[in-house]
Amino acid sequence: MTAYTVDLSSVTSMTAEQFFMLCRTNPDVKFERSAAGELIIMSPTGGETGNRNFEIGADFAIWNRKAKLGKLFDSSTCFQLPGGGDRSPDLSWVRQDRWDALTPEQREKFPPIAPDFVLELMSPSDRLKPIQAKMQEYMDSGVRLGWLLKRKQRRVEVYRQGKPVEVLENPEKLLGEDVLSEFELSLADVW
Repeated sequence: MTAYTVDLSSVTSMTAEQFFMLCRTNPDVKFERSAAGELIIMSPTGGETGNRNFEIGADFAIWNRKAKLGKLFDSSTCFQLPGGGDRSPDLSWVRQDRWDALTPEQREKFPPIAPDFVLELMSPSDRLKPIQAKMQEYMDSGVRLGWLLKRKQRRVEVYRQGKPVEVLENPEKLLGEDVLSEFELSLADVW
């Protein structure tokens, strides 16, 4: 997935409502906005990445239906992060009580909340530094656990609130730790 970043700060600044309207009036374009206010235009993913994202999401959906601990979201969901960015993780999860605390209007628009968990699956065209910066933006906004999966390298970067990034080489599985209680993701089909 190729992303294009446009810095509009010398021309204008956008409120959360204006960003929401920009996205709604241009539904064929996937936008994100960094904490610095940069407008990011995202391209669609390729078939391999899209398939892997779907398969990973299915594992999460099965777990979440049984656990009934929160809400899952796909890559089309944009979150208005407390740190200032508007981001759409490939997959995200919000604890139920935190989701329930939002008003119906907040849930309908871009939820003003940092997910408890985010997952990003790198596409062959993704650049590592911007994705790592995005992961750090999630952590700075209050995300508790994040996984950056680098499929081609069979490497995972695990982000935890207040801790250094842990790099795992060719792991067989990932555990949801205290965030995703009893969740386990087998990476055999991801690689």
